[in-house]
Amino acid sequence: MAESQKREGDPLLPQVQEWLRNRMSSAADWPVDKLLAAKGDTTVSVVLPARNERETVGEIVGAIRRDLVESAPLVDEIVVIDSRSVDDTAEVAAAAGARVVAQDAVLPQLPPMSGKGEALWKSMHVARGDVIVFVDADLREFSSSFVTGLLGPLLTDPSVRYVKACYDRPYVSGGTTVAHGGGRVTELVARPLINMHWPVLAGVLQPLSGEYAGRREVLERLPFVTGYGVELGMLIDVLELAGLDAIAQVDLGVRLHRHQSAEALGGMSGQIMQTAWSRLERQGRVVRLEPPSTTLTQFRRDGDGHEVRTSSVAVDERPPAIVVPDYVGSTV
Repeated sequence: MAESQKREGDPLLPQVQEWLRNRMSSAADWPVDKLLAAKGDTTVSVVLPARNERETVGEIVGAIRRDLVESAPLVDEIVVIDSRSVDDTAEVAAAAGARVVAQDAVLPQLPPMSGKGEALWKSMHVARGDVIVFVDADLREFSSSFVTGLLGPLLTDPSVRYVKACYDRPYVSGGTTVAHGGGRVTELVARPLINMHWPVLAGVLQPLSGEYAGRREVLERLPFVTGYGVELGMLIDVLELAGLDAIAQVDLGVRLHRHQSAEALGGMSGQIMQTAWSRLERQGRVVRLEPPSTTLTQFRRDGDGHEVRTSSVAVDERPPAIVVPDYVGSTV
């Protein structure tokens, strides 16, 4: 049996087991003083894509600024990409110490697109660090160790080029907490897809985590899916570009954030499946007889019947930043 294949019931592939031994660490392994000693002249940007996150974005920005800018000069800039918020997310983030940039103000000559991945791609043209750390803006009980944990492997090992976070994801609803009930799309959609088609990534505990970091020289060479498939697409593309050993994983403990409805998660799942299909097609691993449908039909109880709800799960994509004429790269 080829090493890249495994049968039902087999353990992880040998290279995955080796990767977990060599590339897995925890946030506690990366104290600030150790990172400051390793930082040298490497510049670091922290980017938060935010849409209507006034309740949490200020606390996150404030913690990073207090711990990693003022108390220790580890982070060179904090950038919030405001993704068409209708609340005062931008004002709260700016007051906490972030540089806030409106998503649509970046490269306005390009047709606008929507989605989290669009905000992340626009950040590549705004943030100026050699290393970029992405953090979701809806985290609760945030700790700056989320940032130091992701930076650790990148600042101390030049062969590491991309770092994913992993953590426990409790599901909190009302007064009830299910310890491992979060990450429903990961367990029901992303993990099965990865194990079926990219089994060398089976050791990535949270493939859809919104907390990750990478070297600009890698990130600028990746296409960005503009919607919810951005994390899966990026992980697969980094694997293809740099190989498994260029990826590291850091346990950040526990992640608390707001949860979406099952209906919303259905749309997210559709975009993730479309993203996986696009990568399989690009890699020549599927033959398209006809394009997959990009329409998702869902149902909602309406009196004695059901309301039919249809939405698009099509995924747009931005090209690698480095091919965009106005891209300027790292200048911090």
